[in-house]
Amino acid sequence: MSPPCSVLLFFIDGLGIGTRGPHNPLDGLVDAEPLAILQYEAANNTLDGILVPTDPRLGVAGRPQSASGQTTILTGINAPARLGYHKQGFPNAAMREIISEHSIFLQLKQAGITPITFANAYTPRFFDERPRWVSATTAAVEAAGLSFRTLADLKNNRAVYQDFTNSFFIERGEAIYLRTPAAAAEVLTAIAAENRFTLYEYFITDKVGHKQDMDLAKLVLQNLASFLRELLKRVDLSRTSVILTSDHGNIEDLSSRNHTLNDVPTIVWGAHRDRIAGRIKSLADITPAIVESLTKKATTYR
Repeated sequence: MSPPCSVLLFFIDGLGIGTRGPHNPLDGLVDAEPLAILQYEAANNTLDGILVPTDPRLGVAGRPQSASGQTTILTGINAPARLGYHKQGFPNAAMREIISEHSIFLQLKQAGITPITFANAYTPRFFDERPRWVSATTAAVEAAGLSFRTLADLKNNRAVYQDFTNSFFIERGEAIYLRTPAAAAEVLTAIAAENRFTLYEYFITDKVGHKQDMDLAKLVLQNLASFLRELLKRVDLSRTSVILTSDHGNIEDLSSRNHTLNDVPTIVWGAHRDRIAGRIKSLADITPAIVESLTKKATTYR
């Protein structure tokens, strides 16, 4: 009997489907696949994945924001529509309630889909000084009673930091090796191979987009694209669905510090890619597509 299929959800904060021009660091960037996502050309750069332009606006006026977009991605509940607005930063009480009841981790756990995990390592400060505000991701993990990966896990190749190179920790004086994109991909691949569902979160893109630093944006995107390519080389795509998505646009248009109104890319590789991609139209479809894929018996296809 073949092993059950699994899903790796690769979340990138602040990446929209942009247009050509000097405002877009992806325009003409060398070795940017599969992130060279430009309108009218996007499908040519996805490395055999299926691109689905995905609606982050969700029928609510205003610019899409992180807290409400991430809450929607990680629950399948249209948080902006339910609350009547887009919420930036961290989830408020109403959004945390949505997450506590509908977290993707909780839904999968209740459906008997295990093991499931969040691949990111947390800093010691998170455990020593519990922050007042936590991310949608953190709230989603806690809703299912899962444990968090630590700096010790990172040092022992059992976690990946949101800065997958570990530069952040090295700059703080931690005794840890600098990771290449290939080395980071090895670790994340191993984690995904051990779990039915794995989430990895990367949010440097959003921070760089707000800074409007073109040179830094190109460097960050090139390194991130390299990490993704290395990951796709290593993951067993015959039994694993790799899904990339984002909460809102930002880094694809550095002419403004604000988030964009652009669609975001959802790209699906590997097992059940056609079925999963066909299920997605907005951010509210990500969790239902994953839960459906992992709880229904179906023939693996690409």
